[in-house]
Amino acid sequence: MRTAAVGAVAAVTTVLGSSGHAATATPADAGRGPDSELLTYVVPNSPGPVQTRHGAALRYAEQNPDSAPLGANDFDCQPGPRHPNPVVLVHGSDSDAYTDWAALSPMLAAQGFCVFVLNYGSDGKPGKYGRSDMTRSAGEVADFVERVRASTGADQVDLVGYSQGATVTRYFVNRLGGADVVNRWVGIASPTYGGTMFGIVPLLRLLPHSDRIAELLTSKAVSQHMRGSPFLTALNAGGDTVPGVRYTTIASRYDEMIQPYTNIALRGPGAVNLVVQDLCAEDQGGHFSMVYDPFVLGLVVQVLDPSAPSPACVPVPLGYGILDMMIASNS
Repeated sequence: MRTAAVGAVAAVTTVLGSSGHAATATPADAGRGPDSELLTYVVPNSPGPVQTRHGAALRYAEQNPDSAPLGANDFDCQPGPRHPNPVVLVHGSDSDAYTDWAALSPMLAAQGFCVFVLNYGSDGKPGKYGRSDMTRSAGEVADFVERVRASTGADQVDLVGYSQGATVTRYFVNRLGGADVVNRWVGIASPTYGGTMFGIVPLLRLLPHSDRIAELLTSKAVSQHMRGSPFLTALNAGGDTVPGVRYTTIASRYDEMIQPYTNIALRGPGAVNLVVQDLCAEDQGGHFSMVYDPFVLGLVVQVLDPSAPSPACVPVPLGYGILDMMIASNS
């Protein structure tokens, strides 16, 4: 089984028609019909090194745009009987696949999983993803999942989303028919009921047109993640889950962006809600450290493969990684 990522960055153009399902289209066909919306995403295939810190991964990604995390996007990878479902990793806001998955992707690939990533949600700013309307981003994920299934021959995939990636993938599963092709959904720091963004959201809510202000200050996607936003209200209407999919959230009590942390949990049948500190009290990591926290990554592996051993509990100090990410984001 091949696990090394190969090739160059490939841009994929799709059309989201009135049916809400994405279909592959050539640029000449794109945008036909009054209800169609042009969608583009990037499939990175130039592998970067393994990383152990979020800030270091961000620095590398900024110097090497559209890098792929090691082990991802080998479209010759064929799932084996132990791990029959390819794993699609979906990054968070203002980020990309390498920045968020340079630790988990090589870990999964080394254990025999076929791993795939995309850079979704561009709003036209070079090197910035996870910014556009999440309805559109979910259509991009839907199209990419079909490409993965066609390449691997798998009937279903497992989805792992971090932060916004959790919301985008859940929209695909719950609203775009993804439940038919998804076995497991894992949300790391999932903003299920919205975030407070360091406590800024309650203050914004005091202002008129707060959603529009948040969009101007951040992005469309971030404004849709505000607690009580119309997008989240509509997504959660009628239940947070749909039948046929096994859902798992992984939360931290000390999440800096989502408070109360209970906003991460799914409320519905078929959902398992894990809290890091219930399982490892010494781990006080928050939102920004979770995708580089060995305990959290071990939990993800165990969810995807219940036969995997339980991760070792390692102390993580409160606030770990925040300053490093702030410096890296503004360097």
